[in-house]
Amino acid sequence: MPMSNKTSGDICAPERWGLPPEAIASLGKRLWDFWDRYRDCFKTKTHESAGHAWTYLRGLLGMKNERNFANIARRVTGPEEDGQNLQQFVSDSPWIAQAGIQQVQREITATPGLQHGGVLLLDESADEKAGPKSAGAGRQHNGRLGKIEMSQVGVFLAFYKEVVWTWVDGELFLPKHWFTPEMASERKRVGVPEERQFATKIELGWRMIQRVQAHGLPFEAVACDDLYGRSGCLRHQMDQAGIIYMAEVPEDTRIYLTKPDFGVPPPTPGQVGRFPTRPRVLSEDRPVEARQVTTLPDTHFQRFPVRSTERGELDDPFAMRRIWTIREDELAEEWLVIRHEYDQRYTYALSNAPADTSPERLAWLKCVRHFVDRANQDAKSETG
Repeated sequence: MPMSNKTSGDICAPERWGLPPEAIASLGKRLWDFWDRYRDCFKTKTHESAGHAWTYLRGLLGMKNERNFANIARRVTGPEEDGQNLQQFVSDSPWIAQAGIQQVQREITATPGLQHGGVLLLDESADEKAGPKSAGAGRQHNGRLGKIEMSQVGVFLAFYKEVVWTWVDGELFLPKHWFTPEMASERKRVGVPEERQFATKIELGWRMIQRVQAHGLPFEAVACDDLYGRSGCLRHQMDQAGIIYMAEVPEDTRIYLTKPDFGVPPPTPGQVGRFPTRPRVLSEDRPVEARQVTTLPDTHFQRFPVRSTERGELDDPFAMRRIWTIREDELAEEWLVIRHEYDQRYTYALSNAPADTSPERLAWLKCVRHFVDRANQDAKSETG
């Protein structure tokens, strides 16, 4: 779990991670203890693979670049190693990834300082691929590249509390074409479980939220970007489960500034044919787009200090308004939280936080999603 937001300098320099030089003496023992806590996660009924996990961990953390299986094996084990055993451990060994993930969750749950105030961060992360042979690879949106490209996409759930941020669950997204009959041999080749069925990224995200909640992971809210926030179904599911969310939404999201009369239209006298069954807005209220709210005279922006950053204090102007949306054929009262980001662009989020939530808390929740980017960056860039 990274413990600092410093990003400059040598990755192996202790000051990069907020460590005094004298702390180096105990790092080897602490790394061994960390591995020892997780070694049972790499056992199967017939095989013990924890030694390969130790080799892989040392290679990831002790090498700056060219961290492939062969180089890690040679660096950590000896020059005669070719990395095949390490590759088999990562790619084909039947240990269960969820065992390690659940151990991370248990350690968070058992840490007194993390039992209150934590936030779950839902996001996706993509890796560019040279061809379609990797599991889940296909032409799909790659946020890192900002375009449609041959990529592999994972949906991740991170945990954040003050100086701690870490992944706590993840699922590989498999595009629909991976479930066609023509792809049956490819699914078998890359090890896709036979029972796996197509699920959208939103469905994968909701499954992970439910999983960590069932495992007792302590959190007080969920934050997500607009891919997930625009889903009225996901917001409805979280609300029904008693989960507070701060969900980014597009600028053209339609909202109501006053509570409309909403319900199933009553039949009119003499009406023939099918009676209406779906609820709708019955009053003259008309929705507006979220971006229109920024220019209304009764929308007031105020600066709130959120956190310290490398650029100084993050204290952008924010505006908060109680509004109404139509969510899964129900009228929902939510917060619309607007951030004038670096005084350049406006971003928008919807939240089901209670009506008496302080504006400082809403502003903080609006900005907390930064730490899922840090979790992704640390996992993909710092440790390969």
